[in-house]
Amino acid sequence: MKKFWIYLVGAVAMIALLVSGYFWYETRRAQYSEVTDMEYDSLDFIPQVPRIMYGFNIDSLIVEEGVIQRNENLSEILFRYNISAQTIAEINNLPRDTFNVRRLQAKKPYTIIHDRDSLNTAKAFIYHPNAIEYVMLEFGNSVSVVKGMHAVDTIIEVATGVIETSLYHAMMASGGSPLLVNDPADVYAWEIDFFGLQKGDAFKVIYEKYMVNEIEAGLGDIIGAWFMHMGEKFYAVRYDQGEGEEYFDEEGKSLRKTFLKAPLQFSRISSRFSYSRMHPVLKIRRPHTGVDYAAPSGTPVVAVGDGLVTMARYKGGGGNSVRIRHNSNYETAYLHLSRYGKGIKKGVKVKQGQVIGYVGSTGLSTGPHLDFRFWKNGKAIDPLKIDPPSANPIRPEVWDDYKIVMEKTRRELDKISISLDEEII
Repeated sequence: MKKFWIYLVGAVAMIALLVSGYFWYETRRAQYSEVTDMEYDSLDFIPQVPRIMYGFNIDSLIVEEGVIQRNENLSEILFRYNISAQTIAEINNLPRDTFNVRRLQAKKPYTIIHDRDSLNTAKAFIYHPNAIEYVMLEFGNSVSVVKGMHAVDTIIEVATGVIETSLYHAMMASGGSPLLVNDPADVYAWEIDFFGLQKGDAFKVIYEKYMVNEIEAGLGDIIGAWFMHMGEKFYAVRYDQGEGEEYFDEEGKSLRKTFLKAPLQFSRISSRFSYSRMHPVLKIRRPHTGVDYAAPSGTPVVAVGDGLVTMARYKGGGGNSVRIRHNSNYETAYLHLSRYGKGIKKGVKVKQGQVIGYVGSTGLSTGPHLDFRFWKNGKAIDPLKIDPPSANPIRPEVWDDYKIVMEKTRRELDKISISLDEEII
């Protein structure tokens, strides 16, 4: 009898426990259903991920995009966003290497981050000189400047083409970027005369393209290239042997020769090297120990090689002239310039490809052109016939590593097919 009562009490307790548990569950479920029916943005316990732009939480701010208009200055833009004349004066007094208001260019984009108040008071002005870099003015108790770069993705692209009329048209016909046109010409500046391209010449280029937020932001370097000119094939392989990236051929010879083929982009050769030429102004026969390149006034003229400027002044019939000593053997001169390149004066060292002046018609000249002179060991020679040695070839100690890179690049180029006269190469 005693055991019966013990079992009975236990059963009642169990039933009571189950009933209370059921009611607790139903109460919680009802509360949960109530909560899930509410709007999520009203829940204090669900964290909201803030939207951050240039270091600002823009959830409580407004972001506006704009483009600098012609003849529009920074003060006009900032006045619209409640920035005081005192603050603008502070900006104008910033060191130019920090922020130079004079370098803001028309058609360049900018971003304004401002308050949601009626005054639209700016928190920051961000200028975008290109798709990758930006400069930010942040307005607080004083003006601070932040220079930054967007995250850049680098992708590998391929361009191929067959010359019909020009490299530009071939590049455009193949869907390549117009920005890429000058790069192969730079790589093969000495090996190939790009003003003498023939119909049927062909190219393959493997290059880098930069992307910012899935938008194209410019081109990087050429990784490798193949060019067929007048039936001869030229490979170019990018490699750094400790002196900066350069381009080499299959044998490890540098494609950057001592001198460029020409000091400018010209339309035609108007007069060649001669010891007896009828002078167009003086109307007498006299030596013309140079080559005249006809080109529009203002066309940039570059140094054909590294060297030291030994003259940069007006010199008689040559007009504004620059003379450069490249080494103990070679000198070049550039005559009839309209003006000199930035910083060009006697005693200045220049690099190959650096702008040293601009085409003009100063001195004894009938029109805009460049008279280009070349001397070897003090003797005038025809610039169109020089054959200088290569720049530094691959050094023996890095040859094995270069060979691996070269063969890999060559295989990748050879995989790219191109149709030429019914032949796939």
